[in-house]
Amino acid sequence: MKVLVVGGAGYIGSVIVDQLLQAKHNVTVLDSLVAGHREAVNREAELVVSDARDEEALGRLMASRSFDAVVYYGGYIQAGESVLNPGRYFANNVGGCTALLNAMVAYGVGRFVFSSSAAVYGQPDSVPITEDAPGRPVNPYGESKLMVERMLPWYEQSGGIRYASLRYFNAAGATDLRGEDHRPETHLIPIVLQAALGQREAVPLYGTDYPTPDGTCIRDYIHVSDLASAHILALESASDGDSGVYNLGSGAGFSNREVIETAGKVTGKPITVREEPRRPGDPAQLVASNEKAKQALGWLPAVTSLEAIIDSAWRWHQSHPKGYTS
Repeated sequence: MKVLVVGGAGYIGSVIVDQLLQAKHNVTVLDSLVAGHREAVNREAELVVSDARDEEALGRLMASRSFDAVVYYGGYIQAGESVLNPGRYFANNVGGCTALLNAMVAYGVGRFVFSSSAAVYGQPDSVPITEDAPGRPVNPYGESKLMVERMLPWYEQSGGIRYASLRYFNAAGATDLRGEDHRPETHLIPIVLQAALGQREAVPLYGTDYPTPDGTCIRDYIHVSDLASAHILALESASDGDSGVYNLGSGAGFSNREVIETAGKVTGKPITVREEPRRPGDPAQLVASNEKAKQALGWLPAVTSLEAIIDSAWRWHQSHPKGYTS
């Protein structure tokens, strides 16, 4: 297949590009490089530097290629920032997807894999969370993802776009070549590893009074390579004409304190913690039921232990202490 990966210079997108190429697909990456890294893009892929909201440039790209499918990772991802600046998130995350879907209809591209998020659930009534749980986002980031999900059936009905919406829980870990390099970094595991490398004095621990066993948030961590493999399966499912929404998580939850303690064991380094008030828009627990993805897509996570996930990230951060500029 000829696949357009929007946001393929980012953390997760760069890993799916690698896996698509390994599966012998032809890959074009569309990325503004606002948050992505040119160095993260596999040299076997074509890189087009542009914003998905640039409809003229997007039209030229679609017209000059015969894409079979589009995979979208082009959204902004910081939940806390979205509370402070909701307009930025709706303009990019919803506006970018709308422009992309319109171009897909115009140029006859019929398969779409959407990078969604567990943030669509907000504070769930119970865990593990199944896909039929109500969508009640507590921040504009999650709302922007849910808005796109609500658009997709209409594009399928009117434009024939078959889709898979993949609700990521907490992407984590690294491959030998690709790892997390966000600027600024807001994800817990890379922040903890930066502290282990001596690049931070302390790890901020946001909220210690949640209704959880140790008072800190509980999250479901899924290895980035397992996320990527699910996209290959989702593309095949869309090719067969089946649209759907799927959770991608390990099915296990770990508290922020557990993550910090495990990172200390993996790295053998002391980790200093600085307790801070809760951040706006952070639910207490997000843990996936992944049974639907297993049964419908045949997906099975390969890296399941928190220690193994953190160890893979630690190896990447040691070899890339300054990220992709190392």
